Amino acid sequence: MSKPTVICFGEVLWDLLPSGKIAGGAPMNVAYHANQLGLRSLMVSRIGNDDLGHQLLDFLEEKGVATRFVQQDDSAPTGVVNVHLDEKGSPSYEIVQPAAWDFIEPDEKVIALVGASDAFVFGSLACRNERSRETLFDLLEGAKLRVLDVNLRAPFYDKNLLADLLIKADIVKMNDEELALISGYWSSAKGTEDQMNFLLEQFRLETLIVTRGPKGAVCLDADGYHEQEGFKVKVRDTIGSGDAFLAAFLSKNLDGAGMDESLRFACAIGALVATKRGGTPVIDEEELDEIYDANDNFDA
Repeated sequence: MSKPTVICFGEVLWDLLPSGKIAGGAPMNVAYHANQLGLRSLMVSRIGNDDLGHQLLDFLEEKGVATRFVQQDDSAPTGVVNVHLDEKGSPSYEIVQPAAWDFIEPDEKVIALVGASDAFVFGSLACRNERSRETLFDLLEGAKLRVLDVNLRAPFYDKNLLADLLIKADIVKMNDEELALISGYWSSAKGTEDQMNFLLEQFRLETLIVTRGPKGAVCLDADGYHEQEGFKVKVRDTIGSGDAFLAAFLSKNLDGAGMDESLRFACAIGALVATKRGGTPVIDEEELDEIYDANDNFDA
């Protein structure tokens, strides 16, 4: 049986940390981890015709992420982000613009590819430029399963953009701060479950997932409200933890696993990535087992 195929659309870039540069961008991180976790992943993006762009292609190809739909721009540079970490390892971002991924062009082959894929992953940041935004909405029309990773980055979003994205989505992932902000645009609902119920009904979503950092994650779907506690780990930084979470969730969900199993696996993978530097570490099964074992012992 062939592997499920996930197409990820949006930014590919270099995160510039105090310790050096690391390949990043939320959709690229999802593609990277999806490939690690047994899915077939492809990236739709754009890089500059420069050394940083060539290095990104080398990185993706080395990691098994298909790059034939990563376009090359002779004018705009490859994207970079200046990353600052606080004392808890939580990042803040200075996203340099313009970048090549602001100018992703429409492509008939990509439209056909998205229509044949099992899931299409997209976020809000790729919409900061009209060119990439128009391309994204063209692709959304033919997607079978549309997965929105909200991933808010000020000042590159507003109420109208989020409404346009949410109404197109089937599965939505956001964090608890994003839930409060987004639900507050249209509702006075208080409490996580009430806010999630409002968004699920307002935008006719199939599944809404909310990550809660060390507290784990919750999910709302047709079967009700699901909750998974967080796994206790020593955090190095949280860059890419949410992206790894989403890739892990999809790897289980597309394989037919139940919601509780999918959430548990996603939380464990997200916790494991938080113990590493940057958003694209190698997932080690022994380390994952240690996280499960530590949690089981704690619960006992």
